[in-house]
Amino acid sequence: MFRFRKTFTFLIVSAMMLTAGCGSSASTSAGQSAVDDYPRQTITGVIPWGAGGDTDTITRAIVPLAEKNLGQSIVLSNKTGANGAIGLQYVADKKPDGYHLLFTAENAASYGVLGISKTDFADFYPINIMASAVPAIIVSTESPYHTIDDLIQEALANPGKVKMGSTGQATMDFIVSTMLSAATNVEFNMVPFEGGGPALTAVLGGHVDVTVTGLTAALENMKAGKVRILAVISEERVEQAKDVPAILESVPDIKKFLPWGPFYGVWVKADTPDEIKRRLVADFAKAQQEPEFQEFLKQRGAVSLGLSGEEAVKFWKDWQSTTAWLLQDAGVAKVHPEELGIKRKE
Repeated sequence: MFRFRKTFTFLIVSAMMLTAGCGSSASTSAGQSAVDDYPRQTITGVIPWGAGGDTDTITRAIVPLAEKNLGQSIVLSNKTGANGAIGLQYVADKKPDGYHLLFTAENAASYGVLGISKTDFADFYPINIMASAVPAIIVSTESPYHTIDDLIQEALANPGKVKMGSTGQATMDFIVSTMLSAATNVEFNMVPFEGGGPALTAVLGGHVDVTVTGLTAALENMKAGKVRILAVISEERVEQAKDVPAILESVPDIKKFLPWGPFYGVWVKADTPDEIKRRLVADFAKAQQEPEFQEFLKQRGAVSLGLSGEEAVKFWKDWQSTTAWLLQDAGVAKVHPEELGIKRKE
């Protein structure tokens, strides 16, 4: 009787171990299969900005090209709010399986110093930083300022008199004005607007003297005879506007902040399996280099980048350092960059 019980117990334990082993093997195989077969279903792409903006437009230009390489559709959704933080957090809360991609701009790199969110680019892996934009300083064609020197001299002679249209702290116009202040000691009267469009309208109507916008919008309005581009925020002149001086030509001390400008990319959660990351990197790299997309960037006056992995991380961290310390020096940072481990660029 004892021998029977002992043998029966052994058989039960052996069966349980075998079942557990098979379950573990099946689970591993299923997980590996999900990676190997990626993508097996439609992918969701989240844009944390409104329709029609630069991030939205650039995203919708590259996605059809990436879909051909992936063999699956990418359904795009605009989830706006909190300077892009709402859409970013939405993706951060999803499983790291490669089926939720984040298409966003540079703003997340300054979330920490502005106290907007503790979730930022450090929680994501850069699949492809596709391009950067060139900021342009513009005035109305009726403006008395014909060169960037005219503008700077007026602002120096009359601190706070020159009105600059601004869309808020840490935005393109605010950072550029902060750069100019740091390099030349100028002081602008920053007039707030809800977006770049209203700020541009205010320039055209003579309600403010100057604003900063993307080169694409600047060129469109210059060709229409509405604005004068005083300078592009670049180390050298850009191909699309060869007659417009680079800011470095008139303000050499601004060099330490350059290159600087908005940038646009696609990201996936940092703990996504490496095999899926490699697949996404390869397929978006092909899409980014397509002549159709390169021509699109050229027409918009954007700079093609195509950065991924460690190269992309270095790029956004350099941008973060420049921006965070400009915000700190301007007195608008909510959290000191050093508390976040952000070192000042030498």
